[in-house]
Amino acid sequence: MPNPLFDLDRYLIRRKVFKIFGGSFHVFDGDRIVGFSKQKAFKLKEDIRVYADESLRQELLNVRARQIVDFSAAYDIIDSETNQKVGAARRKGFRSMLRDSWELLDADDRPIAQLREDSAAMAMVRRFVTNLIPQSFHLEDGGGRPIVFRQRFNPFVYKLGVEIPQGAILDRRLILGTAVLIAAIEGRQG
Repeated sequence: MPNPLFDLDRYLIRRKVFKIFGGSFHVFDGDRIVGFSKQKAFKLKEDIRVYADESLRQELLNVRARQIVDFSAAYDIIDSETNQKVGAARRKGFRSMLRDSWELLDADDRPIAQLREDSAAMAMVRRFVTNLIPQSFHLEDGGGRPIVFRQRFNPFVYKLGVEIPQGAILDRRLILGTAVLIAAIEGRQG
């Protein structure tokens, strides 16, 4: 039976405060905590897990890098309950230098969607002037309006909101896995 976490139309991913090693994130639906994510510390390859709660008893997703160092890194998103690959998120190497760009892949590594930072101009300002301007990403999945990933401004705690419009056709597990990956990687850069 699918977890209700994968039926939601919005997520808020918030970095856990006072975490020294590795990354930990709470996943909210409004004011209610609906999941917990933990990034393993001191790993050569990214390894991010999404759990039903902080007890870490029920693992739902595993997001892991395919290689140790890769300019166009690909991260497999695995359903932990079935141990089946849901899809992958692959960073667009050179394109991501000035404006973050990702390609979402299906379980057979075929491109199915594009995730891009809001604008090239704002991306340049963030990289070369100040990182106090929150990031925003648009995920085009062919289902109508884009799925929006938007960092909420807070100089102390990283927060990433995800709004999934009616008619979005992407698997929520792929969306949530990508959002947690973005929060872990982009949140670390800021």
